[in-house]
Amino acid sequence: MCGIIGVVAKSPVNQLLYDGLQVLQHRGQDAAGIATAEGGRFHMHKNSGLASEVFRTRNMRNLEGNWGIGHCRYPTAGSAFNTAEAQPFYVNSPFGLMLAHNGNLTNADDLKREMYLGDLRHMNTNSDSEVLLNVLAHELQVASNGSFRLDEDTLFRAVAGTQRRAKGAYAAVVMIAGYGLLAFRDPFGIRPLILGRHETSEGTEYMVASESVALDVLGFKTVRDIGPGEAVLIDTDGKLSMRQCVEPRTFAPCMFEFVYLARPDSIIDGISVYESRVKMGVYLAEKIKREYSHLKIDVVIPIPDSSRSAAMELASHLNVPYREGFVKNRYIGRTFIMPGHAVRRKSVRQKLNAMHQEFAGKNVLLVDDSIVRGTTSREIINMAREAGATQVFMASAAPPVRHANVYGIDMPSRTELIAAFRNAEQVGTEIGADAMIYQDLDDLKRAVGDLNPAVEQFECSCFDGIYVTGDVTPAYLDSVEGGRGASSKSSDDDAEQLDLNLMSGASH
Repeated sequence: MCGIIGVVAKSPVNQLLYDGLQVLQHRGQDAAGIATAEGGRFHMHKNSGLASEVFRTRNMRNLEGNWGIGHCRYPTAGSAFNTAEAQPFYVNSPFGLMLAHNGNLTNADDLKREMYLGDLRHMNTNSDSEVLLNVLAHELQVASNGSFRLDEDTLFRAVAGTQRRAKGAYAAVVMIAGYGLLAFRDPFGIRPLILGRHETSEGTEYMVASESVALDVLGFKTVRDIGPGEAVLIDTDGKLSMRQCVEPRTFAPCMFEFVYLARPDSIIDGISVYESRVKMGVYLAEKIKREYSHLKIDVVIPIPDSSRSAAMELASHLNVPYREGFVKNRYIGRTFIMPGHAVRRKSVRQKLNAMHQEFAGKNVLLVDDSIVRGTTSREIINMAREAGATQVFMASAAPPVRHANVYGIDMPSRTELIAAFRNAEQVGTEIGADAMIYQDLDDLKRAVGDLNPAVEQFECSCFDGIYVTGDVTPAYLDSVEGGRGASSKSSDDDAEQLDLNLMSGASH
């Protein structure tokens, strides 16, 4: 997952883009980049680290111009530690393009071969975002038919060609030198993208971003979500054009956005993330009443932060006290890159501290948004017992994560997923819980889908193993899992471990 933002304004946008990346920082903490344009010239600065670490005053001064794009990266393809793979990416042919991308191409290797052999384009990194940029550049060259002038029809034809060739999940923002900002979304609408506007005395400004919260915080009003297979074009004068470039396939937004990825104050495809998490708590409480009524629960405690909404509603429906039993250290830094299990466990205790009075002598129900590896859950349960809990039950607002995600979330290989080959009782035994309770997938779909009946399907592959794009084969999954397994081993050997579960705001 990554965060992307693009702005066409009437005044300098460097500060606006930086502030937008700060708001979207939860979507990617590995690298950040901003590109702006002044006349026909691009300015760019990018590097590894948080936005606050990457940009200094001298960098911001050099980012001149009234329009630009920004990106914060959490790597799912390529290297987590290669600064060269920070975005945006740039190509100078045929017209000069800058691209920032959220998602993952499932046919990146095939496209790379096509680019090299047929389109005569060379890729400089292992990033699928660079592949997407070069596909767009080639399609733009074809659509322009050798002309040096661009128009809407040419640009939208190029997007259509790109959307037909690029498989998988993607939302992208693109700067076109001398012309303006282009944004588009994959034909399944898996990754989110939303358009906003702001009226000033000098005219209308536009913004596109991964989440509505960026629009809200920066003073833009939501226009609407960009649809699957749709593209938006905003020229440097602020003229807005929108077009359905390819027919949308099955509209299937990513379910994990609502479970964990997105901020609770965002609205994605007309669905409030906060309200969906509240309803997850309702359905989970109903399951506990129905199937686990024998458990004596004295208190419900969330694992901060993204499980709070579900935990509070669950406690209310069970008529059980809700308490904050863990205090989170918000200044621990980037703990999601770890040198292995021993240090990962240590970092959990640095990041969370249990308040003994909330645990001592009680049967505690811990609630998390989801459980991926289970490493952190095991350590948190140990903390609860050390704090004096009599029994510790664990509940997940999401179903068991049993399959790799190939659409832009760096889920580990199935051998690392604690629920891949275990039932709920076995998972509970593995993490040391007295009971393990998972949300049912149908209930999760209802919790989110009830808020916008127009969205009839969700991308739930990490839960059900169904890949909506239809091009994900067992051989592809084997190659993905083999690559992730090798990467994990290499990272452990090199004393660097990428762990989704220890990102800021998560404690799985």
